[in-house]
Amino acid sequence: MAHLNPLSKGLHPELEPKFDYYKKTRGFIPNSILTMQRRPEIAKAFMQLNHVILYEGTVSEELKMLISLISSQVSGCKYCQAHMANLSKIYKASKEKIVAVWEFQTSPLFTPAERAALNLSFKGALVPNAATIADFDEAKKYFDESQIVEIVASIALFGYLNRWNDTMATDLEEYPKKIAEKLIGSKGWNVGKHKG
Repeated sequence: MAHLNPLSKGLHPELEPKFDYYKKTRGFIPNSILTMQRRPEIAKAFMQLNHVILYEGTVSEELKMLISLISSQVSGCKYCQAHMANLSKIYKASKEKIVAVWEFQTSPLFTPAERAALNLSFKGALVPNAATIADFDEAKKYFDESQIVEIVASIALFGYLNRWNDTMATDLEEYPKKIAEKLIGSKGWNVGKHKG
């Protein structure tokens, strides 16, 4: 059960266009943002940062979603895992890749470039951080410095979201819960503290 319940839509007109966008693209408005709107400037700034990191730049959205999924798996945030399984599907990651993301190092589904990015994500999400010069050298074989900034920004964004949702015990919405049970449930996923 959430420590703070999400507020209803319609309280802050300046947030409505983004809420409508979430509803259109995801099929729901995330409870995390509805909770965050108690401080509308924080919600607004977060949504802008989220957009710039995940939906702009030259690293594919599919890869950024998988980076965010593995970062959330490392952190153990079930809420974010469910959301990122859903968004990975929306942004064209195959079901097979979503299911196998934890085996990125050995699965033939992933390219060497994807492995380098996912490895950096895996190690960057650990506490204490385990990313090394060798991890960056491998990533530099496939990504330029601007793209590496996008990759690390995606990891860092989910450091924030994983802590936000785990600390708040944000209630998981029904739609991403069903997607996660279907796509990553075979790998032992369960809703944990986010019972929804």
